[in-house]
Amino acid sequence: MLSRVGRSRSRALWTAVAGMLAALLLVSGCGSSAPGGSGNAAQAAPVAKVSIEPGAGAVDVNPAAPIKAGVEGGRLDEVTLTNSDGKQVAGELAQDGRSWKATEALGFGKTYTWSGKATGSDGRTVPVEGEFTTLKPAKTVRATINPTDHAEVGVGMPISLKFAEPVQDKAAAQRALAVRTSVPVEGSWAWLSDTQVDWRPKEFWPAHTKVSVEAKLYGVHYGKGRYGVADLSTEFTIGRAQIVRADVNTHMMVVERDGKQVASYPASYGKSADPNLNTPNGTYVVMEKKPVEIMNNPRYGYTDVEKKWALRISNHGEFIHENEENRAALGKVNNSHGCVNLSEADAKAYFDSALLGDPVVVTGSNAGMPPHYDVFDWLLSWDQWKQKSAL
Repeated sequence: MLSRVGRSRSRALWTAVAGMLAALLLVSGCGSSAPGGSGNAAQAAPVAKVSIEPGAGAVDVNPAAPIKAGVEGGRLDEVTLTNSDGKQVAGELAQDGRSWKATEALGFGKTYTWSGKATGSDGRTVPVEGEFTTLKPAKTVRATINPTDHAEVGVGMPISLKFAEPVQDKAAAQRALAVRTSVPVEGSWAWLSDTQVDWRPKEFWPAHTKVSVEAKLYGVHYGKGRYGVADLSTEFTIGRAQIVRADVNTHMMVVERDGKQVASYPASYGKSADPNLNTPNGTYVVMEKKPVEIMNNPRYGYTDVEKKWALRISNHGEFIHENEENRAALGKVNNSHGCVNLSEADAKAYFDSALLGDPVVVTGSNAGMPPHYDVFDWLLSWDQWKQKSAL
């Protein structure tokens, strides 16, 4: 039997234990909310996951790179990309709300800010946010393309791109170029210098071919911090197949159209005895047409001589043109300074029939033309041409 003191200590002990049990039950009751209650929700992350490209903090971004946003586990409600001037970049949100992409190119050396939001399948929103900067080139480089839009040209016309500055990374530039034709045509690009790349078919173009060219050069790094400043494109048509056959030993200039001879003009070619005055062998194209051309060759004693119906076929100085002063030699003697001389009537008839890009094939001469003077595309064999590709 316990003493009074023992019974008193026993009651105090049970009182303390009861208090502890009550406290434990109270804590347990406060923490046992139903599944999905406010306690778990406060700790769970939203299910929507937003991705942006370029990401927040990205620097030296190429403005021609893909610019896009996406979401997993939800939908994009709105996406805005704004430059440092407050102008919004045009963009397109996919119908399923899963992605957004810019539909216009960005600028060089600018800061852009993402904004917007997405809603997850749990009904909770997450922000679209971040900032990035585009690269600032050491120099931007312009280019030109020929033939121009809507031109009709001859079957020998090459496609030519000329750059305002030398291109070191020719492969990068060439990968940005595409040629499409209405009928299959085998052809290739060739770098004729550090500032010029041409495309020509293996053989002359098929007559009436429709051609489109795309040069996606904006943002292309040419090397040494130089970048393309703009895309280029052109669409043109190949005309009828007209070719001049100029065998200097015949003293005639024959014109073929679509495989049939349509004209034969008495002509005088360059003096064969002087290598500097030959009309050189080779395949040329009509580069330029002028009703009147001023001829100069002080070495041979003439300046400011006007000749009518002149068609340039080489930047070395060769033309097809009238020379009434040399009429007695036409069809009989080669005594020109390298040009193809015709009568005024014949020169006018050929002038009216010719398109830029029409081939002029010279044979029978004592000399050839070195491939240095525009346009020398057809002076190279197909194997030589392909070796000048950067790809």
